[in-house]
Amino acid sequence: MDTAYAPQPYGSRVPVGLRAPFSGRTWREFLYLFLSLPIASLMFSYAIAVISLGAGLLVTFLGIPVLAGGLAGGRALGGLERTRAGALLGLEVAAPEPVRPSKPGLMGWIAAVLKSGASWRHLLYSLLHFPWAVFSFVFSLTFWSVAWALLSYPLWRWTFPMYLDQPGIQMWGDGDGNGVYLDTPAEIGFTCGVGLLLVLAGPWVIRGLTQVDRVMVLGLLGPSSLATRVSQLESDRGVVVDTAAADLRRIERDLHDGAQARLVSLAMDLGLAKEKLAEDPQAAAKMVDEAHGEVKIALQELRDLARGIHPAILTDRGLGPALSALAARCTVPVKVTVDLDRRPAAAIEGIAYFTASELLQNVSKHAQASRATLDVWRTADRIMVLVTDDGRGGAGTDTGTGLAGLAERLDAVDGLLIVDSPVGGPTSITAELPWRG
Repeated sequence: MDTAYAPQPYGSRVPVGLRAPFSGRTWREFLYLFLSLPIASLMFSYAIAVISLGAGLLVTFLGIPVLAGGLAGGRALGGLERTRAGALLGLEVAAPEPVRPSKPGLMGWIAAVLKSGASWRHLLYSLLHFPWAVFSFVFSLTFWSVAWALLSYPLWRWTFPMYLDQPGIQMWGDGDGNGVYLDTPAEIGFTCGVGLLLVLAGPWVIRGLTQVDRVMVLGLLGPSSLATRVSQLESDRGVVVDTAAADLRRIERDLHDGAQARLVSLAMDLGLAKEKLAEDPQAAAKMVDEAHGEVKIALQELRDLARGIHPAILTDRGLGPALSALAARCTVPVKVTVDLDRRPAAAIEGIAYFTASELLQNVSKHAQASRATLDVWRTADRIMVLVTDDGRGGAGTDTGTGLAGLAERLDAVDGLLIVDSPVGGPTSITAELPWRG
């Protein structure tokens, strides 16, 4: 069936601007603003009470534990606010760094709470959010109510002559019964038109108001940028350690199953040749000749293994010749272009090489391509590695081609992997690394 004429869901045929006033997102965001006033009032009162009571008791020893307890309570209230933001605004905010006492016992905990920046940010949120909550509550409720009231004006205009003894909404009056009223069909239609415009604009007004709340929740109730960076570095360090351990296991396995096994077999063959040397020189010579062949194979395996650890050509001549040699071993013809005015840091150079190596291996094994290109260049303080092919496409970080692990390894050094591989091809994969020259 032609998808151009396939039945489409009703919601997708209605413009976004017309759907927005009735969407669940708009009403959830309006509910968030509506609930902000009572919640912010409670949090503001709590913050003022904590500050006042703690500051008032600072002349005694009780002020410090009272203030610490108040800050801990503020963190709990902040957790409720993060939950509310996640439920109504769809905003996922991680919990801030926990309180880590440097000393055991109550005093250690009190000192940790008082030194925690996250605790004071929660208290600051309670103070700053209150005036904004008052404004956003009043503005959104007034705007939204007036918009729907004007749009539905024909439905409730009858209340004016029946209960207020006037023909409609009074725009102007002198107090003696003289004035301007919205009661003619044209005026009623104009009022509905204004109401319609306000209703259509309402979701975007509400979204703009909640955007300020999003910024406050993210900035004051979430983890600090420093703590986030530390957590990211710890995660990246774990990835690097895991990658290094996997590489060591691979090298050990290759040595055990390859060169080591051949050398053991070679030693046994030479031992047998030594025993046969006196009684059967021709057989011994044949065995020595076979051992010589095994030595060559073992040396080649050791060279391949050393190249996999760090190729000598990369150390001696740089990224351009190393990538050209790498492309020559690829099963698909590869055009290599390297445009670098100087060499980056050795670690980054090695990562760029092995990134290109893994991407070309994917081209050989999975792409079913007839040709590929490998481009390396520098832009600002980043080094870019781009591999393209005309294969079948469909590559991704979740398709089992090793791209997920490669993306993690690049992320560990502040790098980035961008995959553009629609089904049917072509495929374009860009690796971005810091220069660090």
